[in-house]
Amino acid sequence: MSKRNSQAAKTAARERLRAEREREAKRAKVKRQIVVACSIVGVLAIAGGISYAVVQANKPSYWEGQKDAKVVTPANTTGAKGTTVVIGKDSAKKTLKIYEDPRCPVCAQFEQTVGPTVKKDIDDGKYKMQFVGATFIDNKDNGEGSKNALSALGAALNVSDDAFLDYKAALYSAKNHPDETTDEFKDDSYLIKVANTVPELKNNKKFQDAVEKGTYDAWAVAMSKTFDDNKEGVKGTPGFSMDGKQLTADSQGTPLLTVADFNRVVGEALKK
Repeated sequence: MSKRNSQAAKTAARERLRAEREREAKRAKVKRQIVVACSIVGVLAIAGGISYAVVQANKPSYWEGQKDAKVVTPANTTGAKGTTVVIGKDSAKKTLKIYEDPRCPVCAQFEQTVGPTVKKDIDDGKYKMQFVGATFIDNKDNGEGSKNALSALGAALNVSDDAFLDYKAALYSAKNHPDETTDEFKDDSYLIKVANTVPELKNNKKFQDAVEKGTYDAWAVAMSKTFDDNKEGVKGTPGFSMDGKQLTADSQGTPLLTVADFNRVVGEALKK
């Protein structure tokens, strides 16, 4: 082989090597660009996921959202957002306020023991009864039953005063009132099952629709706020007041849990 041909071969080889190195460099550059792009997408995805999680965590719960929802007021109510519920004869001169939380076991005890006396007194025109609903038990265990049952009571009130009183008695009855820790009132089906023991509510489609659709959910939240903001200083349930003053069985604040205590204390308040 001539020196000329040998030199040409070497030159060609160097050219091929140079071209191959350029191709390798281009492939490496493209690979780096892909890696960087994927990394950016990954970071954005993670950031987006974190942002979504933060937004979700900061979104109000359903019941929290009801604080700002439009309030549908049940029939047989008055006052701001329909949260004044007064039952009784117009001729009755005084009004007894009764504060109750649907999940409250002591409220159930009161209703089972003294409830019939209250109903008779209202029917006799002895006094009017103003119901103030509370839901603080839900706050203790992040529950829903107090609010959900209060909403169902609104649906019963929309039917009639008597339906409301009878349904309230049914919810608090020994047969139907669940243990405070079970939060069974959060289930619409259970509330409707109890309602079917009340003549005016049995198979009442309008009532059932209101319970299932949560028609009075915002009303229940608004009603609960009237308990939280009450001016009589009532902190627990059952609570009682008349003429702006709390009524208790003794100076220690014992609730009126017996017929004797109830008649004595309320009787004295009626005379003032």
